[in-house]
Amino acid sequence: MGRLFVVILEGTIYSCKHCGTHLALSDHIESKAFQCKHGKAYLFRQVVNVIPGKTEDRTMTTGLHTVADIFCVGCGSNVGWKYEVAHEKGQKYKEGKFVLERYKISGPDESNYWISQEAQPRGSDADDE
Repeated sequence: MGRLFVVILEGTIYSCKHCGTHLALSDHIESKAFQCKHGKAYLFRQVVNVIPGKTEDRTMTTGLHTVADIFCVGCGSNVGWKYEVAHEKGQKYKEGKFVLERYKISGPDESNYWISQEAQPRGSDADDE
C-alpha cells in the first residue's frame, strides 16, 4: 500500500467514506454536474492521498478518454478516476483532473452520500455534463 500523507488543509474537506482519509477540498471542485454509473460525481482540479491504477481507454458519454482509477491510500478503496487524455477536442479541459464519486466519499458536513435510487447502472463509468 502507498504512504499516507498528512496534509494540513483549510476549508471544506471531502474524505474517503470507508476510512476517513482526506481526499479533496471544496475549493478544488471544477464541476458538480458529473454523472457516473452509480449516480453523481464531482470533478476536482486536485486530490490528495490517492494512488492511480493502470491507465485504460474508456468510451464515456462524452467520447473516448484515457483514464486511471484512483484508490484511497488509507484503505485501498476505489474512489473515482483521473483523466489522463481526452481524445475529443472539446473535452481537453478534463486532462489531469480527477473525478470522485459521491457515494464513495463523505461530504464536508460529515454526511455520507449514497447511490441514488434513480441511478441506472451503465456499461462503463460515464460523465454527463
